[in-house]
Amino acid sequence: MKYILRLNDFSIDSSEYNIKLLKNINFSIGEKEIHCVLGKNGCGKSTLAYALMGLERYRQSGGRIFLMGKLINSKKTYERAKLGMTLAFQEPARFEGLTVRDFLLAGNPKLIDEELKKALKLVDLSDTFLDRSLDEKLSGGERKRIEIASVILMKPKLIIMDEPDASLDIIVYNEFYDLLLKIREDIGCSILLITHREEAGLVADKATLIDNGEVVKSGKFREVMGEYCNRMGRRAACMRTKNCTKCE
Repeated sequence: MKYILRLNDFSIDSSEYNIKLLKNINFSIGEKEIHCVLGKNGCGKSTLAYALMGLERYRQSGGRIFLMGKLINSKKTYERAKLGMTLAFQEPARFEGLTVRDFLLAGNPKLIDEELKKALKLVDLSDTFLDRSLDEKLSGGERKRIEIASVILMKPKLIIMDEPDASLDIIVYNEFYDLLLKIREDIGCSILLITHREEAGLVADKATLIDNGEVVKSGKFREVMGEYCNRMGRRAACMRTKNCTKCE
């Protein structure tokens, strides 16, 4: 099997404090795989996302990261982006005075309007959004869709999404997960989804559970979600979606 991302004993220290944030993380993501990282708040999920992108706040203290078979330990953030990895932050962008068109063109000024319109259509937004300002007049859901459209235009091999469902007000969760499937098929990418929602099992192929900076379990989503239910007392919530082997 060809892996898009593979982590071997990946460990991260804080660059500000002498503490270990992630310890010996091991898991892999295959081609066109949607992989969820689960865990309670503060367990290290977002730290993992930012560290994978090579953000300077986080210092790799051990292990190896492979992106499409290439060792990227020493790669800077922009180099990792060029190799096909991109990150969508939890809080979508908001820029006073910047139009949606300008925002979408920021990654590649050579894109034509037809390409921008296609990306917006994929996230269920009309092309009338191109001339709107990226400000507080847009809802959180609209800004999240626009951010995802900008990611689509980069045509990455791996999209890391940090809690994208946490700030969605108007997007029904099922619609959002359908959107992930559309993105995967349209650009042929893998998706690493940082979340704590059991509904992710509707689209996830595999999952990894992190607790206190360490991997507790990795494998099929429903099996991993079952372990999460045990640890977090989420059985009642999980039964609503039947995405947990413990809730059958």
